[in-house]
Amino acid sequence: QVHLVESGGGLVQAGGSLKLSCAASVNIRGLNVMGWYRQAPGKQRELVASITHSGITNYADSVKGRFTISRDNAKNTVALQMNNLKPEDTAVYYCNFNDYSGVYGLGDYWGQGTQVTVSS
Repeated sequence: QVHLVESGGGLVQAGGSLKLSCAASVNIRGLNVMGWYRQAPGKQRELVASITHSGITNYADSVKGRFTISRDNAKNTVALQMNNLKPEDTAVYYCNFNDYSGVYGLGDYWGQGTQVTVSS
């Protein structure tokens, strides 16, 4: 029912930029939260950034000032602009859809992930 597809990952040198995109198969208008998470080898999955239906954002301290999350409800997409990338940003990045209002089943939905590798 709900499918999320990430794109835009790749290999970049430290200090470079990358933009990730997430396309949802459903209408994302309504009460929900879209987010980006990441998981590095040997580490737990962590929240990178999130954005509500009304545009309220939240960022992990490690990415504040460098990353920007945005959403386009008309196109059912969410983006993550990543600037001044660091080697510690290397991880698999996952798109998340938190359907807390229950329109599509009251729960979390995840994309397949896209690899971001930052070299020094």
